[in-house]
Amino acid sequence: MTHTPDSQPPVQPHTVDLTSCDREPIHLLGRVQRWGCLIALTSDWIVRHQSINCSKVLGPQVADVVGHPLHEFLPFETLKKIRAQLAFLDENRKIVRLFGVDFLEDGRLFDMSAHQNGTGFVLELEPKTGPGQRDDLAQVQPIIAKLSSSSSVAQMAQLACEGLQSMTGFGRVMAYQFTTDGSGTVIAESLSAQMQGYLGMHFPASDIPRQARALYTKTLLRHIADVDDPGVPILPAHDPMGNPLDLSLSVSRSVSPIHLEYLRNMGVKSSMSVSILRKGQLWGLLACHHPEPMLLDYEKRTSVELLAQLLSYELARAENEIEAENASRAQNAHNRIMSLISGDSSWESNFDDVAESIARLIKCDGIALYSDGTYLTQGSTPSAEEFPALARFLNGASQSQVYATDCITSVYPAGETFTDRSCGLLALPISRRPRDYLVLFRHEIARSVTWAGNPNKSIEYGPNGSRLTPRKSFETWREVVKGCSAPWTAGELRAAESLRVTLLEIVLKLTDMAAQERNRAQEQQEILISELNHRVRNILNLIRSLMKQSQSGAQSIESFTQALDGRINALSRAHDQLTKDQYSPIPLSELIAVELGAFSSKDMDRIVFAGQDAVIAPKAFTPMALVFHELVTNSVKYGALHVPQGRVEVTMSQAEDGIVSIDWIERGGPVVNAPTRRGFGSTIIERTIPHELGGGADVRYATGGLEARFEVPPNVIVETRPFAKQNTDTEMPSITPDVDQPGHRLNGAALIVEDTMIVALDLAGMLEDLGATDVQTAPSVAQALRLLEDGFNPMFAVLDVNLGNETSLAVAEYLAKANVPFLLASGYDRDEAGIDAYPPAYLVRKPYTAVDLQDALVAIDVLKG
Repeated sequence: MTHTPDSQPPVQPHTVDLTSCDREPIHLLGRVQRWGCLIALTSDWIVRHQSINCSKVLGPQVADVVGHPLHEFLPFETLKKIRAQLAFLDENRKIVRLFGVDFLEDGRLFDMSAHQNGTGFVLELEPKTGPGQRDDLAQVQPIIAKLSSSSSVAQMAQLACEGLQSMTGFGRVMAYQFTTDGSGTVIAESLSAQMQGYLGMHFPASDIPRQARALYTKTLLRHIADVDDPGVPILPAHDPMGNPLDLSLSVSRSVSPIHLEYLRNMGVKSSMSVSILRKGQLWGLLACHHPEPMLLDYEKRTSVELLAQLLSYELARAENEIEAENASRAQNAHNRIMSLISGDSSWESNFDDVAESIARLIKCDGIALYSDGTYLTQGSTPSAEEFPALARFLNGASQSQVYATDCITSVYPAGETFTDRSCGLLALPISRRPRDYLVLFRHEIARSVTWAGNPNKSIEYGPNGSRLTPRKSFETWREVVKGCSAPWTAGELRAAESLRVTLLEIVLKLTDMAAQERNRAQEQQEILISELNHRVRNILNLIRSLMKQSQSGAQSIESFTQALDGRINALSRAHDQLTKDQYSPIPLSELIAVELGAFSSKDMDRIVFAGQDAVIAPKAFTPMALVFHELVTNSVKYGALHVPQGRVEVTMSQAEDGIVSIDWIERGGPVVNAPTRRGFGSTIIERTIPHELGGGADVRYATGGLEARFEVPPNVIVETRPFAKQNTDTEMPSITPDVDQPGHRLNGAALIVEDTMIVALDLAGMLEDLGATDVQTAPSVAQALRLLEDGFNPMFAVLDVNLGNETSLAVAEYLAKANVPFLLASGYDRDEAGIDAYPPAYLVRKPYTAVDLQDALVAIDVLKG
């Protein structure tokens, strides 16, 4: 026996498990609203399902058609129209429509919606309720024109609400925008007199369950004509495979009983929700409510859907303009920051300016940079002690995207220690290993959020045991939010991502700069090492030549040693002058004064300078120093400076071709006789400048004193200038001291700590010449301390500061505690020798002569003068 749907017993209301709204299968409810009927077809157009009200909507001929071909009860022309529309279905067009069609060819008009369902199709039909001849799309055009002239999202939303209310007659139309946490805010509304307003109020995320949001992205419009309509069932409930009919794309699908009760609690009898999408995601809704049941026909609803789509485009345009403006600001910030980090700058030197540029782009109260263990801050931030733990927390986030929270303590409880300074953060990872961050912080803002009812009671327990019912109260409920900052907007997050890319570019730039600097330093070091090797070889060759040539005219070992010592010290003094001024050009008068000062500064006023002082280039300094050392030495020993009344005139002048002439004329000295043989000193005077500098030399042994003229080429002359007054405050010792004079004798043991054996032996010989009775040498701190601890008791000590890979500091401290006086020896000046940590001591500069050593021993009260 066959039962028609209309003859079946009353169907029990669909039972829904209300224990979890988020798990309710609202697309599988198996019911449609009574104002429409549904027919589901197989791929070969056999009826698989039908709603039980088909006979009421269409007629008795479709009362029981499950299992029958569609052509048995619909005319051929109707089927032809349906097939033509179904041909347009694809991924982009999931629903096709027909309006005002006489489906049964009996004069009655219907609107139809059709969509694909698996391998089959679903047809939904509803009687045409509006006027036969009208143009609903004409109502959309002026609304869109107004929207196009606006650039404000809020203004667009308000215009859309007003236009939609005018089109449909709903008592309340709200524009509802979702936030990142799923809750929503009413940003615009249009009301009739009897409807309550919700403008500015927030609705919790639970008001629209997750699965409902998913359906809103599939079907843009959902209309409920009467909240008291229980709906009509679809039969059979399951297909032969046991699956219920998927109603995700159905336009007449019944609604969850929970949502219907929710609307009743708001005093709503009919509603319509229209999705606003942004890049495929649910941006918001246009929610329409009415205090009485109201059915909008399908053609009107389609025009509303079109309005919502165009509104989405206009909102996208407005947001794109805002994004473009933000992108421009971000690019300007990028350009400013990149210009700040120039080739010779760093984070540390530019952080304040970089932070200021970032703060212009994204509003914040503090900025911190944590890079390679360095913590730089500006404004209100966690302390340097608090941040490392926060950085470890941030390490758990993604390394390739920004991380933001407006309530730090909700995700990082330890942040409670700095909530007085920072409650929200926006972290930008700017490197991977180690994980470095630029973090923006915001202060707490205790703000009031107005909810449409208590958000913590959006679903309440009802009278039916453990089943849930939706909340009943929508009265204004204000929540004061504490411990949080102002939320980070989507635009700010996009700006932060753009900024992150900029900072990564800077990190790469700084890394590349550091690598280039290391390469330059390495190349410079190699050049310096090569230059040092070259200079050392030249100096060694020069000294070897000085030794060989000095011995040719020496009458004794003592005279040979004295001459060689003087020449080597002349080179040393010349080198000291160059290094003191970092190899800058030096006046020739200064060189001559230094050479004379090596004998006695009391004779400085006996050299008279005239003309213009010649400033010579560093490459000319060594040969000129040797020449004037020989001139001064000969004058002190045999010439004008040998007697009190003698003097030397040095006149310098520069010709038009740039050559500088230097005249050395001695007056008032002993009678001069030309030498019978030519020694090495004379060779230096006569041949050095011509040979090494390409200049000239002319030496005459006049009866009244030696006269010499030197011509120095312009390529080694930097400039000529007036003579400066020489500094004669520091008296220098004689180069030929008499160490055997009474009172200048040592009497006791001495300790030498020196890692170079030749220097140690030379120093030991000097000390023994001065009378030291027992001189012990040690090349290292360990050996020196061993000598002292084994009972060696020196009268004094001479300590080389640098002993290879160690210093003599430990020995100096030991001697200081034992009250043993000591000298420090170094090739550096006191400022460069690195002796700040040493006990107070006299420093003798290497290379030193016996005279230098004697004066130093006198200074520490070991050698009595």
